[in-house]
Formats: sequence, C-alpha cells, structure tokens
Amino acid sequence: MFRCGIEYTRCRWILPLLLLFAIIFDIIAIAAQSGWVEDENAKTHYASMWTQCRGRNDQWDCKSLMEHPWAQAVAALMIIGLIILIIAFIVSFVCNLIIVQIITLIIYPVKFNELIYEGYFDYTWAYGFGWGATILMLGCGILFCCLPRYEFELSGMAKPKYIYTAA
Repeated sequence: MFRCGIEYTRCRWILPLLLLFAIIFDIIAIAAQSGWVEDENAKTHYASMWTQCRGRNDQWDCKSLMEHPWAQAVAALMIIGLIILIIAFIVSFVCNLIIVQIITLIIYPVKFNELIYEGYFDYTWAYGFGWGATILMLGCGILFCCLPRYEFELSGMAKPKYIYTAA
C-alpha cells in the first residue's frame, strides 16, 4: 500500500518523531549557555541568546542581552516557536508557523553584529540546533502539506482498502 512513495503505517510515525526532534533541538538552542556565537580568533568573546561575555580563562565579564529590544524579540519568538512545536506535537498536527523561527534566526546575527562592531564571529553548535529545529519543522510542514488527502490513513482512522472484492 504505497501512495506518494510513503507507506501509511510507517508515515504516521514520521511527523511526530520529527516534531519530537525539533522540540529537543529547540530546547537545546534556547538553554545553551556556552554561546550562539564566539569570536573567530582569540576566543575572548562569546554570546548566547541571553548574554554576552568578554574575557579570558576564568575572568569573564558577562552582560545580559535582554536589555536590547531585538534580543527580547529573539527570545520571545524562539520560546513562542517552542510552544507551537509542543502544541503541534501533542495534537500530532504541524502548525506551519516555521516563519517565526526563521525570523528569529535571522534577527539574532544581524542585530548582534550591529551591537558588536569589531572582529569576526563564528556561530556555534547552539545556534545550529536552532536552525536544525527550524529545518525539521519545515520538513514536517512539507510532509503534512504533501499528504493532505491521506490524513485518515496517517492517523489510522481509515477503513481498510481491499485490492480484490468479491464478484
């Protein structure tokens, strides 16, 4: 029983599984304290979604980024995206609001680079997990939109289809 190359019984577990991974990636990206960015050469400056720190070894001077409106918007949008993911996971329905996290992941580097003028920065694994969650949400949205006629089969509520009928 294949339609669009995806078997119904296997496919109904793909969307919730991808949503679960997206939730895990989002939590890692939001909770990461070691940074979303760090300077390229000297490793004397790094920033997470919440704070930025300058210094060396054990001598770090950390300041909150939450005093800037753009950082507050980034945090709010990332948390809203996580809440939407959790709701979508609970009802196993992909709310295709991926744009919220895409905006978040674009605002952060643009505004952070405006705040810090010197040097080059590498975006670290925590920022990458944010993009990972966004890409998984995009994949879930595409799968959901590609299979709208088969939602009963995916949810397991469809009547069985028989290849042969009695004549």
